[in-house]
Amino acid sequence: MIATASTKPSVLVVDDEQGILDSLRILLKTEGFEPHLAHGGRAGIAKLAELSPDIVLTDVRMPDATGVEVLSAARQHDGMVPVILMTAQASLQSAVQAVNEGAFYYLQKPFRNDELVAILRRAAEHRRLRMENQSLKQEITRQGGKRGVRPIGNSKAWTEVLRLAETVAPTDSLVLVTGESGTGKEVVARWIHDRSTRAVNDGPFLSINCGALPESLLESELFGHVKGSFTGAVKDKTGLFAAATGGTFFLDEIGETTAATQVKLLRVLQQREVIPVGATESQAIDARLIAATNRDLEEEVRRGHFRSDLFYRLNVIAIHLPPLRERRDDIPLLADAFLARSAEQSGGPRKQLSDAALDACMAYGWPGNVRELENALERAVILTPGEMIAPSALPGRLTERRSEPLVGERPPATPTLEAIEKAYIMWVLQSEAGNKSRAADVLGIDPSTLYRKLARYGVEAA
Repeated sequence: MIATASTKPSVLVVDDEQGILDSLRILLKTEGFEPHLAHGGRAGIAKLAELSPDIVLTDVRMPDATGVEVLSAARQHDGMVPVILMTAQASLQSAVQAVNEGAFYYLQKPFRNDELVAILRRAAEHRRLRMENQSLKQEITRQGGKRGVRPIGNSKAWTEVLRLAETVAPTDSLVLVTGESGTGKEVVARWIHDRSTRAVNDGPFLSINCGALPESLLESELFGHVKGSFTGAVKDKTGLFAAATGGTFFLDEIGETTAATQVKLLRVLQQREVIPVGATESQAIDARLIAATNRDLEEEVRRGHFRSDLFYRLNVIAIHLPPLRERRDDIPLLADAFLARSAEQSGGPRKQLSDAALDACMAYGWPGNVRELENALERAVILTPGEMIAPSALPGRLTERRSEPLVGERPPATPTLEAIEKAYIMWVLQSEAGNKSRAADVLGIDPSTLYRKLARYGVEAA
């Protein structure tokens, strides 16, 4: 039986000494586990199929069947069951063999009770996460086709996001997706489209990053143009609004648009038609719009940087994506998915995070959110020759520990939003050793947007 929040993790204890079995039974029951006992290796192997335990705890040296044989049988029965080996005859060679065979932990006797309990709890959590990940993969397979791939995450905050997204997916309502850079706004937008009737009818999903293009080029991409309307317009061009007819059009970084572009976008939303650059007649469109921004548009409206009428037109259904630091429970699932994809793309063995590396990932604040996690793991895979990723393969910022006072003599002055943005951009740029392309990727903005911001701050962008 798989342990859940409301059930006790079941542990099959295998040993040939009855006294040890009895003492472990009492300890495990006291600590919230459900113990099952097997006297000897063969009895333990026989009980595997009968019990399907969450964890196996077995002695190594037994006269009828060794702990390694129990381990092998357990792995054949259930490839995700963690097996902990106990032995009083520990050696480096036997430990290496146990790990190679797939043991979760190699525990030397005598051991402290609190040490064993801590290992068992880690094993139970390890199994829970692996089972949740398998459940997600099965759901993805079951959905298939136009239903799309469920964005990874089981945390309460993420589940609420997906519940709202699934509710609005069948409608044609405008959706505004907000959240910090790297939180997965386009992933959620695609999922909404994939679960809509437009996707069922083979409607396209088109997207554009509004911050990646200058205003003149953005207008042509959005609305199209006619031949001869400007220098270089050698033929008619269909805009993305028209090309997305019957489907969904995703406008990313809409907060980066200029006032002139905002006026034209408002007209499109109100009239459901576009006028290509240089044309005199309008063109009807039938595309569902999903917009996204990492800015606080209400604050941008108050500052006069974003039109209030466009904001209210866009803000029909608002979906806010939580930053990764507010959904830390999803980090192991996301990491597992990224490492699995990396192995599939490279054709090499699947690598995994060591306990220490996973701890570092769980403790880090992830200012670049899911995108930063993905980039960090890509780096770790490249720098790891074996299959186990150590903390040293992760970017240094994950393992650094800065000592900062929690309370100062005077409260700091409240910085402006621009000062905070500049400080964050410069921090990311420094973390990436001055590499603008990698910094833009972590920030979730186009390199051209980063260059414009650096120029505004008076920072040399070359």
